[in-house]
Amino acid sequence: MGRFVFKLPDVGEGTAEAELVGWHVKVGDQVEEDQIVADVMTDKATVEITAPVSGKVVAIHGEPGQMIPVRGPLVEFEVEGAGNAADAPAETPAPKPAAEAAPKPASQPASKAATVAPAPAVEVAGNYVFKLPDVGEGTAEAELVGWHVKVGDAVEEDQIIADIMTDKATVEITSPVAGTVVVLHGGAGQQVPVGGPLVSFNVEGKGNVSAASASIPAAAPKVDAPAPAPVVKSAPAATAQYAKPVPALTGRAPGERPSASPAVRHRARDLGVDLTFVPGSGPAGRITHEDLDGFIARGGSVPASAPAAGGSTYAKAEGATEVRIIGLRRKIAEKIAESVRRIPHITYVEEIDVTALEELRAHLNTTRAKDQPKLNLLPFIARAIVVALRDQPQINATYDDEAGVLTQHAAVHLGIAAQTPNGLMVPVVRHAEALDPYATALEIARVSGAAKDGSAKREELSGSTITITSLGTLGGVVHTPIINHPEVAIIGPNKIAERVVVKDGQMVVRKMMNLSSSFDHRIVDGHDAAVFVQRIKGLLENPATLWMG
Repeated sequence: MGRFVFKLPDVGEGTAEAELVGWHVKVGDQVEEDQIVADVMTDKATVEITAPVSGKVVAIHGEPGQMIPVRGPLVEFEVEGAGNAADAPAETPAPKPAAEAAPKPASQPASKAATVAPAPAVEVAGNYVFKLPDVGEGTAEAELVGWHVKVGDAVEEDQIIADIMTDKATVEITSPVAGTVVVLHGGAGQQVPVGGPLVSFNVEGKGNVSAASASIPAAAPKVDAPAPAPVVKSAPAATAQYAKPVPALTGRAPGERPSASPAVRHRARDLGVDLTFVPGSGPAGRITHEDLDGFIARGGSVPASAPAAGGSTYAKAEGATEVRIIGLRRKIAEKIAESVRRIPHITYVEEIDVTALEELRAHLNTTRAKDQPKLNLLPFIARAIVVALRDQPQINATYDDEAGVLTQHAAVHLGIAAQTPNGLMVPVVRHAEALDPYATALEIARVSGAAKDGSAKREELSGSTITITSLGTLGGVVHTPIINHPEVAIIGPNKIAERVVVKDGQMVVRKMMNLSSSFDHRIVDGHDAAVFVQRIKGLLENPATLWMG
């Protein structure tokens, strides 16, 4: 028999500790593998923690309400085989044999003492199948973003082995044991069910799968897990996205390691990009953040005009790069496809004279206090939406089309569509109806900044009731925004431009902006959409009325 110390696994990106909510087991209980042993709570979700092994509970660490550090001891088991810890830790010392309990004479030679000590246990190799743990409340499966290990690697306990993505966060998965990787179950971009096999190890001791059930030679152990995913034999993390290297287009020889700073490499790993395929514009072909941004903006392809090493700018380009859409990019694609598939969109565009609004904004920025932020157009548009919604609450709503229920919200939780290094995200300004322009500007900047640097919490990226999507200076003349399902409306300002218009019979130059908008036609009729946008137009063209009443 051995002792297995189960440490709290990584339960969410950036989570250093979790609160112990309650135990499902007690000391002395016999526990089966995958049985729930405890509930813990992070700042994002409540997570059910399951046992990685079968055995008897001999110690539990912590009381409900206590904070447990990630990778800190949680439960200790008595298991068959060698386990992963000494047999007699300080917390619960095991009984000593009588011969060992008797004190030894001080003059006894070391060699004599050794003769009465029990013989060490014989270590045998075993198979250990690590299954994907529960990574979030209600999550049934997660997408495998990339591997940090390959078959044949010797892995230490708590070493990061894979990155996975749920619909809530990206999570680094760590190994619960030390051993040698013999099988990776799945490739980048594949969905792995919670409780399904993720990695198979060759470990010291019995492991958690008998040699007979493995049904393969011990020299090359491989676990016959139920319905295993395709096995990845040697590809490192994230490289499965790209089919073939194109050294002639990147300026690097075949097999040459791309040159990049640690920050660029870390960011590329987070984005699932193999730098082998990214052309570098820095000194000696070094890859910069701008090169990475350009590669992603092109959808993961090398520009056709990229010259070969030492070749002409006008040399012919050969080959193609296949890009697998995985990770956050795939989540975005699925979300947008769902919105277009499920929602019959009606798009309405109106032009707005923002000359007076721009004059007011310039005045407020000139006279603002030191602790007040500089105002752009968004706080004013946000306020106009809040006021216009008072007369049309059915637009500040979410629609459950499967249940046939429209939920009209009293609070305006304003989604702000933001472009981030990881793709399009929608951070949320909560209770926009209760904010003045300066508070609105500060909150928009805060949640957008958190989304861009990856520090946004779950509640900051969900729960919006209506969304603004702005392309800023790239706003164009008009666009057709896609509704953020399950909302029923989205508003999209375009760029401001000086145009010649006729006002009071005179041709004058005014600052004009088109306002694009889309509505769920199942909920919002064309007439109601026009009334809503015309109300916003009236408020923005007469900005003094934004805060009246």
